[in-house]
Amino acid sequence: MIRSALLLALLAAFPLAHAAPDLTTISERSGFLKTGRYDEVVKLCADFQKAYPKAVRCFEFGRTPEGRPMLALAVSRSGALTAEQAKQRKLPVLLVQGGIHAGEIDGKDAGFLALREALEGKAAKGALDKQVLLFVPVFNVDGHERFGQWNRPNQRGPVEMGWRVTAQNYNLNRDYVKADAPEMQAMLALVNQWDPLAYVDLHVTDGAKFQPDVSIQVEPVHAGDEALKAAGTALRDNVMADLRKQGSDPKHFYISFDKTDDPQSGFVDEVSTPRFSTGYFQLRNRFAMLVETHSWKDYPTRVRITRNTIVSLLDQVAQHGAAWTKAAAEADARSAALAGKDFPLSYRTTDKTTMIEFAGYEYTRTPSDISGALWTRYDESKPQKWTVPLRDEVVPDFQVKAPAGGYIVPAAWAGIVAPKLKQHGVSYRVLQAAPGKVDVESFRADKARLTPNSFEGHQMLAVEGSWKPEQRELVKGALFVPIAQPKARLVMTMLEPRSADSLLAWGMFNNAFERKEYMEEYVAEEVAREQLAADPALAAAFKAKLDSDPAFAKSAHARLDFFARRHASWDERFQLYPVLRTASVNLQ
Repeated sequence: MIRSALLLALLAAFPLAHAAPDLTTISERSGFLKTGRYDEVVKLCADFQKAYPKAVRCFEFGRTPEGRPMLALAVSRSGALTAEQAKQRKLPVLLVQGGIHAGEIDGKDAGFLALREALEGKAAKGALDKQVLLFVPVFNVDGHERFGQWNRPNQRGPVEMGWRVTAQNYNLNRDYVKADAPEMQAMLALVNQWDPLAYVDLHVTDGAKFQPDVSIQVEPVHAGDEALKAAGTALRDNVMADLRKQGSDPKHFYISFDKTDDPQSGFVDEVSTPRFSTGYFQLRNRFAMLVETHSWKDYPTRVRITRNTIVSLLDQVAQHGAAWTKAAAEADARSAALAGKDFPLSYRTTDKTTMIEFAGYEYTRTPSDISGALWTRYDESKPQKWTVPLRDEVVPDFQVKAPAGGYIVPAAWAGIVAPKLKQHGVSYRVLQAAPGKVDVESFRADKARLTPNSFEGHQMLAVEGSWKPEQRELVKGALFVPIAQPKARLVMTMLEPRSADSLLAWGMFNNAFERKEYMEEYVAEEVAREQLAADPALAAAFKAKLDSDPAFAKSAHARLDFFARRHASWDERFQLYPVLRTASVNLQ
């Protein structure tokens, strides 16, 4: 009795010294009505490591523009808690990331819940012995701390949440290729270090009111390495099957109407461009999964579904990770042999349509006296089966042949391109000698169109034209980017000018498409007469142009420009894309 009393006294005197950390979240303790601030993530990260020092490592992988730590938890029962240890033991890495849009914060609370249950042996039993879970609770940390009610007015809970974009107003889920944001640069460094087999991007979808509660989209399925698509499809279908067993109604397509606010327009599946996670990681021959819970489900429901998804992923990677890792390595080898082969720069959804049954609610569409448009109102008390079209056949659209050797970035532009290549872990080398004139393919734009407004801080550029053989003079300091590397698909996406998310498309070469030197009009008048007198064929071409093109005939500028372009003073580099293709593999 005395010993018991003494023990109770000691525990009362030193309660914190021996108490195990509380690994529940504010969200869980509130019945999943609230979510905590970022200081909770900092505390939980440290507390998980304290509670499971042999299975969890909490570490910082970057800093936000507002100075906050970007935290990740490496979790494994194998003892492999660093990237080097994971590689040595050939363990697949599953990277689960929450809060890229910090108002859509289900992934943070669901991730901590799934992690605790897996460590306790209550979920995904034995899965952590066969893999490393890399959990990033909040990607957009500064946005998370722009905290408030109604930051997402079309979402049910939590009471308060973060903001969609970063403190610098970047949408991180448009930034995977251009990597402007410091947060994305930190994430890509983490990815380069750990090389995750699968990257899981946790979101909450917007949209109409209907019954299905989550969509699961994976690539490669429609895009990417052909052989790897089978594994991507298996990953998607297995997770969806697990979710159905737990009462969900998952869909394999993004649940957004083809025509805004019109349920009868149905749904269209597609391949996201590489600015998005699912469009990006298939270029690295790795899996990406986009998880979108439905915003009109309440927060407890959404957290539960997201937790179920994470647990399923742990089970799937434990069961199939070794085989899928082998498949990814084989895809790397095929990418390194891409030279001379067709590569799709874009995909399209065909018009092939399947009518599907979709669980919705009764609704009306009536003219609105506010907007003047049709107003859709749903009655959630009256479930209704909709029969709607689904288009989900996706095929390659615009394709180009990969260069035989690779790409050359002239020295003048190397300082712009090299940092981007480094951020993505793309291999290249700097030419240490002046090669002089070399045989290359160059791309000159026949048409170049700038967007009238900026997008994500860029005035974007679209070009039309083709690659043509010629000789160009190169100086020391140019970059050679070989096509023979595992990331060849990513290389082509970044450097082919007609790619939707190429460096050119994001406006990084706009200067090359701006005319800098001009001929005064009175000089052009004299030059035109000299050219007409000296070249009868040119005179005939000018007359034919006047006769056939009324707009040209009416434009004094266009008529004088006809001659200026044929003068020795014309800038031969105007609209010349400052990246070249080469058949050589031996440039040094």
